[in-house]
Amino acid sequence: MSAVARLLPSSAPKPSAFAVRFALAAAALLLLAPAVLSDFRLSLLTKFLCFAIIAIGIGLAWGQGGMLVLGQGLFFGLGGYAMGMHMKLAEAGEGQLPDFMTWSGVENLPVLWEPFRSAWFAVPAAILLPMAIAAVLGAAIFRQRIRGAYFAILSQALAAAFVIVLVGNQGLTGGTNGLTNFQTFFGLPLSNPENQQLLHITVAITLLLVFLATRELVIGRYGRLLIAVRDDEDRVRFLGYDPTRVKLVAYVLAAGMAGLAGALFVPVVGIISPALLGIVPSIEMVIWVALGGRTALAWAAAGAVIVNSAKTTISEQFPSTWLYLQGMLFVVVILFLPKGIAGGIETLRGLASRLPLLGGRRMAARSGPAASPSEEAT
Repeated sequence: MSAVARLLPSSAPKPSAFAVRFALAAAALLLLAPAVLSDFRLSLLTKFLCFAIIAIGIGLAWGQGGMLVLGQGLFFGLGGYAMGMHMKLAEAGEGQLPDFMTWSGVENLPVLWEPFRSAWFAVPAAILLPMAIAAVLGAAIFRQRIRGAYFAILSQALAAAFVIVLVGNQGLTGGTNGLTNFQTFFGLPLSNPENQQLLHITVAITLLLVFLATRELVIGRYGRLLIAVRDDEDRVRFLGYDPTRVKLVAYVLAAGMAGLAGALFVPVVGIISPALLGIVPSIEMVIWVALGGRTALAWAAAGAVIVNSAKTTISEQFPSTWLYLQGMLFVVVILFLPKGIAGGIETLRGLASRLPLLGGRRMAARSGPAASPSEEAT
């Protein structure tokens, strides 16, 4: 061995398994998908990535904090409508009304819409408005120690009430149809495939950053405290911590993620309507996380992509029976994978790790008990 080789370290530092997996996922989303998928399939994947951002927030609030949030459609809708209002005003031009207001007989722009002419107001509002409402609602709910099924039903009722308000104000929100027919996004034509690819890259980078930030929060001190509140809230209170504040942070952050996803969803899909925000869509959001694995953030996000991809594929292949097949898929996963796909993978890993040990025990049993030193001497 040469003198130079002796001075060099014996082994170079190796990247962690998480870093490798994250780099592969980032490469697949940012490089492979735009190069391989058609424009239509890439747009679908971009929509599913918006759903994955919602799933990470649900994984934080429900998986780590134990709060079954069945009303994320409310916050998703707030973010979507905030972005949709700005896009409608930008397309209408200065001093003009959006098309649906003209059809509804509205003569003057409502005061509520005026601030959304500015992107500097609309974009932060898409995130901060859901967070502010979640902070008010969460503080009132958690201080009353409402949890479990009562919290789930209450959050679901809020989403339903939001839909009723949207449908009942045709001239203000577009009513049942919602906000549709978007043509541009910050001056970029949405019909251009290159702009759709730019949207995909933007959504993918946003998802990766949201995942990294949430993961750092979960593996830190706050994450351990949030899990402790989930497992035994009363004990945490006796130890001197305030469970209300701990749960409120997770609930508010989950609302902000849903609002961010809604803001990105509008230019990707080109529509935001009450049909996307009600009770059924809110329950579906929880199903995504449950199938992926609510205690693993990466699998919660993957669950949103997997479920919606399966929904699209099954509906294309079996247009008349796809709802039955989708329901059967859910039932099978719930029966055999109660902890989701992540739980199933952990079970398989546990079985695989035991196989060498079981094999060694079987070989030892076949060869019989080892002879003692005195027996070997005789």
